[in-house]
Amino acid sequence: MQSYCQSCGMPLVDEALLGSEKEGHKSQEYCTYCYEGGEFKQPQLTVKEMIEICVPHLQEDGMPENEARHMLTSFLPSLKRWRKDEWKEPKMVELESFQIIGISAQTSNANEMTAQAKIPQLWDHFYQQNISGQIAERKNNNIYGLYSDYETDVNGDYAVTLGVEVSSNDDETPAGLVVKTMPTAKYLVFTSEKGSLPEVVIQAWQEIWTWFANATVERTYTGDFELYDERCANPQEAQVDIYIAIK
Repeated sequence: MQSYCQSCGMPLVDEALLGSEKEGHKSQEYCTYCYEGGEFKQPQLTVKEMIEICVPHLQEDGMPENEARHMLTSFLPSLKRWRKDEWKEPKMVELESFQIIGISAQTSNANEMTAQAKIPQLWDHFYQQNISGQIAERKNNNIYGLYSDYETDVNGDYAVTLGVEVSSNDDETPAGLVVKTMPTAKYLVFTSEKGSLPEVVIQAWQEIWTWFANATVERTYTGDFELYDERCANPQEAQVDIYIAIK
């Protein structure tokens, strides 16, 4: 599992890149450019200032500025130095099969780290076209961000669907919409911090990937989803549950 500096995000691929703790031994969390003698070299630095420092380095490696800025804005807030709170352990639940109707797109995590990310565009379409209002048989007011049809795992392509749960799909599906069926499954439920959308969701996913990288629990990749309920009424103070299917 690749480890990254928990301040600037630099891959810690060599021991020479590791910072040092107060006692003199190597830090396993921070690079030598950010951390020395158990202290940050720039203790007053903000995450926004760190992004500005890192963008030119990624440009030197050939990444366009807009892609570098987008990637860092998504990634850095999830690192230990910048997190507001410690991660809460997930709870386990079992859910029966259910159906979602909505709009869908094919993407990958790698693509979502670029300026060509499809998920933000899908959300814009969902609200601009009032997709939930087109579905008469919706079961409740919750909105789902569903991840399914995984090609392989976290590294492969998958389908993302934004929609609502329906009691049944007896009626004809409205034109342009798709139906996704989630199988009966066991899930770990991770709850995001309270804050602005989509930042808290992006941060939560970074935490989830880290959690599974260090856990013995295995994902099934049969379908995962974000649940946007009444706690998301104010998008500036939202909290989202993310359900990850496990074996």
